Amino acid sequence: MTSPRHNRIDYIEISAPDLEASKRFYGDVFGWEFNDYGPGYAGIRGTGDHEVGGLNPQGPEHRGGGALVLLFSDDLDAAAVAVESAGGRVSQGPYAFPGGRRFHFTDPAGNELGVWSES
Repeated sequence: MTSPRHNRIDYIEISAPDLEASKRFYGDVFGWEFNDYGPGYAGIRGTGDHEVGGLNPQGPEHRGGGALVLLFSDDLDAAAVAVESAGGRVSQGPYAFPGGRRFHFTDPAGNELGVWSES
């Protein structure tokens, strides 16, 4: 049985070359609060302990300064195989990060997305 999150949009990562300035901006404009993970990342708090996204000062060149949509998968390795079988290309990973594992891919149109799993 799969989880209700399986193969769904789960997280949005926003490029933030100046992390502190981005936190100020989104906090002032939308009232967002953050979980700080040091100078390299800030999670965007949703309700309760759940994060809905993050500000990432690393890698804006990969997305042209845009947002990175992250999907959730119960089986990360199977998702990577499915991406490539369907004509996409895994561009990073799978790799471990605090909270699980993930990979990035480009679809046939060149859009970059990511997929993550808790294990």
